[in-house]
Amino acid sequence: MIKTVFAPVHQSVGARMVDFAGFYMPVEFSGVTDEHLCVREAVGVFDVSHMGEIWVKGPNALAFLQYVTSNDVSKLQPGKIQYSCFINHNGGIVDDLLVYCYQDQKYLLVVNASNIEKDWNWLNQNNLLGAELENSSDRISQLAVQGPRAIDTLQKITDINLSSIPYYTFVIGTIGGIDSVIISNTGYTGAGGFELYFYNEQAFSIWQKVFEAGLEFGIKPAGLAARDTLRLEMGYCLYGNDLNDTTTPLEAGLGWITKWVDGKNFIGREALEKQKQAGINRKLVGFVMQERAIPRQHYTIVDVDNNIIGEVTSGTMSPILKQGIGMGYVNAANSAEGSKIFVSIRDKKIPAQVVRLPFISK
Repeated sequence: MIKTVFAPVHQSVGARMVDFAGFYMPVEFSGVTDEHLCVREAVGVFDVSHMGEIWVKGPNALAFLQYVTSNDVSKLQPGKIQYSCFINHNGGIVDDLLVYCYQDQKYLLVVNASNIEKDWNWLNQNNLLGAELENSSDRISQLAVQGPRAIDTLQKITDINLSSIPYYTFVIGTIGGIDSVIISNTGYTGAGGFELYFYNEQAFSIWQKVFEAGLEFGIKPAGLAARDTLRLEMGYCLYGNDLNDTTTPLEAGLGWITKWVDGKNFIGREALEKQKQAGINRKLVGFVMQERAIPRQHYTIVDVDNNIIGEVTSGTMSPILKQGIGMGYVNAANSAEGSKIFVSIRDKKIPAQVVRLPFISK
């Protein structure tokens, strides 16, 4: 397993460590619910150094990204971030990612840890325009400082006015005496906060400064389990669960990052245009259990007559709602908000209702 630079810190405080996508990562520290509520109510810190960072540079960088990503990269200006995905020739999702416009002719792609090698190979395979590619994943660490007190915590250790960084934008500046840190506002929890990108050799110093600054707000480290429950309450997709090479952005409700602008002939466009014209047969929906039960990935979803209509892709017991919540693909006929569906759990049909995402408001 690959260890992030923070692995010794996690072990020293008794984190439960697991193998996640080949990385040695903390799944929990003080407990999933405790960490979840800490992020929702105060401030928590996630080590997300396992994420991949790939630079795309040069005069053909923009044209290349227009070809390999679904969103319209031409709309980005320096300091702006865009959610997007790589699409294969059949319309399936190779990965979902963030595109950072660092400056003209220089972009940073932040990809999922499980797909770093896959994405790197995909980019090189399709680099017909000679863009300059650089995989810096093993040199860069990242912390996500999340929660309503995240801004109060980080403002103590930077002169940058953090409240002036809008959603899906970033700046480069000094945090805790460390220069050239990327400070971005994207979030994967719905609780507010910032992501900090820095070189590995600066990691321990930044960790220490962040935790010292957040002490008065009850700051805690948080693991992958709480990150999952937090993102699920917001209805955010997770690659490998809700997205994969066989799911299309149209089925996943990601049509808003699939741009059909003239001249943007991205990989997979033809397949998606055909699907759009024909209409989708299945759709990713959110649902709330109507009885006390927890839906789990791969559980079967059925209708009132016990016909199989879909499958759960993500599920948990929401610490905020105190109800089982989940996401899954169901056939189009059962995808409307308010539809009654059933999740098969140990040979029992447990009723659930399709709801509008997110499950909770920000």
